Amino acid sequence: MSARDLPVLVGVIMIVAMLIIPLPTWLLSVLILVNIALALMVLLMSMNMKEALEFSIFPSLLLILTLFRLGLNVSTTRAILSHGEAGGVVETFGTFVVGGNVLVGLVVFMILVIINFLVITKGSERVSEVAARFTLDAMPGKQMSIDADLNAGMISEIEARERREKVSREADFYGSMDGASKFVKGDAIAGIIMVIINLVFGILIGVVQLGLAFGEAATHFSMLTVGDGLVSQIPALMISTATGIVVTRAASTGNLSSDIMSQLFAYPSLLYVTAGTMFLLGLFTPIPDILTIPLAALFAFGGYKISKTPKKDEVEFQESEEELQADEMKSPESVVSLLSVDPIEFEFGYGLIPLADTNQGGDLLDRVVMIRRQLAIEMGLVIPVVRIRDNIQLNPNEYRLKIKGNEMARGELLLDHYLAMSPGIEDDSIEGIDTVEPSFGLPAKWISEDMKEHAEMMGYTVVDPPSVVSTHITEVIKTNAHELLGRQETKQLIDHLHDSAPILVDEVTPSPLTIGDVQKVLAKLLREKVSIRNLPIIFETLADYGRISSDTDLLTEYVRQNLARQITSTFTIPGESLKVITLSGRIEKLIADGVQQTEHGNFLSLDPNDSQAILESTASKLEELTLMEQTPIVLCSPAVRMYVRQLMERYFPQVPILSYNELESNVEVQSVGVVNVD
Repeated sequence: MSARDLPVLVGVIMIVAMLIIPLPTWLLSVLILVNIALALMVLLMSMNMKEALEFSIFPSLLLILTLFRLGLNVSTTRAILSHGEAGGVVETFGTFVVGGNVLVGLVVFMILVIINFLVITKGSERVSEVAARFTLDAMPGKQMSIDADLNAGMISEIEARERREKVSREADFYGSMDGASKFVKGDAIAGIIMVIINLVFGILIGVVQLGLAFGEAATHFSMLTVGDGLVSQIPALMISTATGIVVTRAASTGNLSSDIMSQLFAYPSLLYVTAGTMFLLGLFTPIPDILTIPLAALFAFGGYKISKTPKKDEVEFQESEEELQADEMKSPESVVSLLSVDPIEFEFGYGLIPLADTNQGGDLLDRVVMIRRQLAIEMGLVIPVVRIRDNIQLNPNEYRLKIKGNEMARGELLLDHYLAMSPGIEDDSIEGIDTVEPSFGLPAKWISEDMKEHAEMMGYTVVDPPSVVSTHITEVIKTNAHELLGRQETKQLIDHLHDSAPILVDEVTPSPLTIGDVQKVLAKLLREKVSIRNLPIIFETLADYGRISSDTDLLTEYVRQNLARQITSTFTIPGESLKVITLSGRIEKLIADGVQQTEHGNFLSLDPNDSQAILESTASKLEELTLMEQTPIVLCSPAVRMYVRQLMERYFPQVPILSYNELESNVEVQSVGVVNVD
């Protein structure tokens, strides 16, 4: 116990002493003034705090102050009934404050009691009860939110501990306030009872013991009773108001004064409306103009001053922001922020700003959101947020798409035109600007709106510029989806699967396969545009074969074979045969013999002349299939599929390479060409 604890301990002991020991009237007057001062301090403190926990001692302090006030009531009651006096402060409130009129004093006292008991105390009690209930109900959600932020790495263990402690303290505080509000209610009731006791028994004692006339006794003791009631109810009213302020500060961010000034006067135009209303009230009613006109002028002047203040605040805020940015640029840490690279960036020239400006009808942002949703469904990959911004270094109508800082695609749009793609037969009547469709490289024309209807009648496919660029973005992201899947993204997919299939995930990672191994398998699937949305099947395969081999190429082949139904549905049309190009037995044997086995995995090592001959023969067959308007697909045996892919992906990146085991047995396959070499 330190010296700072002594005043509180002595004060509590004195409160207990007041209940037993009669005090001199001069000391009663001092303690009454101390009671008023303490109540005022509590009220001011409650108005200046920003959150309830800043005044966490309030429930206990409320109990002590209530006990102190009741002790004073007991002492003043003892003094009034014993000696017919209670000190100068009580007499002053009984004579000067109410003008010596006992009836007025009783009316004022009853009004204070009604305000305190029925209005403030009742409301504070209800708010305390609801706040305590809601705070306790919200505790599990807050704890889960803290745990989620901690698991995501957004906060440290120390911050999590502090936030948990704050949540617990809030629950304890509002629970205590729910009970402490009952003290205020009981204090108001006790004040009424004590006034009745002082009045009735004071008159009785004055007449019987002191020998006063009934009228004289009634006047004297009524004046003292009113004074005692007022000096008790005024601090009680301030404490009740403080209680109400404390329990209603839940949704505030500043102290009461700043919140009132910032929110009540947030709209200066409303002050003008109020001023006009006050002026009309004086003009069309008998209310004297000398009262309404100055008040209207005051509101109008306040609205004018407030409307000018934000401009000054905005300038000061902008200057402070510029100074802060300058300081940050000078700091050594400012260089670190330049090292980060956005996963996906879409840049455009100033002429394409209407694409992204919602005020000009642009819906590019909404389209990007839909693209991310579409790719999540089709590819099973959560695409990172696309950063969209203008770039004055580009031509006005030019745009480009970058992935991890590298340019992947570039195109040009004419916002006041439509892109028309021919059905295969050119029509000279369709006038426009020749161009190339950016997504698939098809010949096309930019046509005016007047030509749109005619082009559609001639069988042309006509699309607007936003659709052109959104399709281009979609295809580029599909083609490069494997570059967007890193270890961190893989960990998120694994965590999502762990929620529904924890045993399956635990059997695969971290043993026998690491997150890096799983990432390589998924990336290889995405590289060939195989959706990884069906993660359970992928992990079932990895669980079966992961202990046999750690070669990610071989594991990918096993996964593809287990995804045969999905792969088959991607390339087949119900009721039609699948037209493919096959490899001759000689080529498959040549490729199988060219496989080199090393400790780092297997790779294909062919004679350059053989490789060139295979690629030329494949190109010839693919061209024939394209002329037949068929999707080119190369079909080979499972043993050489991944090596055929290694050989052809540089030259034919868009051509699917499938194995026989990746097709369902009920699919009719028709070979329309055989790749062979002499």
